[in-house]
Amino acid sequence: MKTNLENRTVLLTGAGGGIGQAIAVKLAAQGMKTILFGGNNLEKLNKTREIVEKHTSCLMLPGDLTDMEFLSSGVKKAVEKFGSIDVLINNAGMTLNAPFEKVTVEDFDKLMTVNAKVPFFLTQNVIPYLKNSDMATIINIASVVGHSGYPFQSIYSASKHAMLGMTKSIASEYYKENIRVHAISPGGVYTDMVKISRPDLTPDGMIMPEEIADIVFFFLANRGNAVVDEIIVHRVNKEPFLV
Repeated sequence: MKTNLENRTVLLTGAGGGIGQAIAVKLAAQGMKTILFGGNNLEKLNKTREIVEKHTSCLMLPGDLTDMEFLSSGVKKAVEKFGSIDVLINNAGMTLNAPFEKVTVEDFDKLMTVNAKVPFFLTQNVIPYLKNSDMATIINIASVVGHSGYPFQSIYSASKHAMLGMTKSIASEYYKENIRVHAISPGGVYTDMVKISRPDLTPDGMIMPEEIADIVFFFLANRGNAVVDEIIVHRVNKEPFLV
């Protein structure tokens, strides 16, 4: 039996475009109340909000995800608005294509903060509210670089390995409390960032953001005793994808 997502609440980071926007639109179309959490590009966030509000209620909470106080206060505002959180999707992230010897301390700290520290502590803030939901689910958008070592992706790979480690640990820790934790590891998604950084690429053979959104929907709609821990999503062409 498929889970009815109508009137459930999802908190999502990185909703300004690409995978995040596709997920927000997909779940909003199912009637999920949607929280667009974090980010400072108001133009992009407002575009997502306008689409989401055609389907369901939406709360936009722009802010600096690396600010731990924002994580705490933002989650509280979300619960004040909707009364609950049923689903957390840690999607916001950043990448860096650089030779290993050129990665700086600043690069290391920035990527580890955005890709590992932020989802860790945002999840920590949301867990108490997920415990009150009968369909509590956490979905972390990881990457194929968390499984394979691609050249010039050392720090990005390290940060996504960290995310996967967190995913596996809390999945075991909270399983008995009926909180399901999953990771999706895409490779080569055709997003706005890719269009700018790699104008030579075309959508042919690439993963589209909507395909990742469909997988997220599958996790939520088919929630049951059979647990899928992780899905790795390859492109048609599985050569290393560098941006």
